[in-house]
Amino acid sequence: YLGVMPAYSAADDALTTKLVTFYEHLKDSSVPSHQATVLLFDPSNGTLKAVLDGSVITAKRTAAVSAIATKLLMPAFAEVLCILGAGVQAYSHYDIFTELFTFKEVRIWNRSKEKAVKFAGSVGGPVRVCSSAQEAVTGADVIVTVTMATAPILFGDWVKPGAHINAVGASRPDWRELDDELMKNSVLFVDSRDAALTESGDVILSGAEIFAELGEVLKGTKPALPEKTTVFKSLGMAVEDTVAAKFVYDAWSAGN
Repeated sequence: YLGVMPAYSAADDALTTKLVTFYEHLKDSSVPSHQATVLLFDPSNGTLKAVLDGSVITAKRTAAVSAIATKLLMPAFAEVLCILGAGVQAYSHYDIFTELFTFKEVRIWNRSKEKAVKFAGSVGGPVRVCSSAQEAVTGADVIVTVTMATAPILFGDWVKPGAHINAVGASRPDWRELDDELMKNSVLFVDSRDAALTESGDVILSGAEIFAELGEVLKGTKPALPEKTTVFKSLGMAVEDTVAAKFVYDAWSAGN
């Protein structure tokens, strides 16, 4: 797939488009499944101001939005973080989650145990490598799914009541990470209703009802409900890339 994600933010005086290629590698590959470039333009005249590494921006902004959702939706005394998947997004989520929150235990599971072991050995803190997704998830307070799964790998009967799930993978309308039980028995938050109803197999195929967009919670028009079992379905929005790219460009410009 080749995706084009244009956006303009008047508040940030920023105009960008992200070009992202997505290749489903059937065998483990040294090349990432997602590669991206962000073009930053001058909104006043259309001049190209910068070409930025969109893969880094995508990894960091996606994890940042998950962290915002987690801050709002996770249970009051969250002690165990579980990450399903060991790719680029697993690393970016681990970095920001361990920076912002204090977990007593971090667990990881990946379909390739070798990659999970490599992950555990290369990050800054202790990580427990689990032999199954169920082992990793059982008793976890915050769960992050960042896999290339096309069928559910996380099941409702494994999940601790009151846990918070950030569902980041399965970005196609016929792909799943979460089963029907989890989707239907959780309070569902999304980044974009329109995107979720056209792009997310977890939402479309389960028929789960969307409770709120994350922006509505941030604005105070919808409650967060951290005492409930919550799912944040993340698909990514172009404006996130725009704000991030402008932030990077302004920081770079200030240093030059």
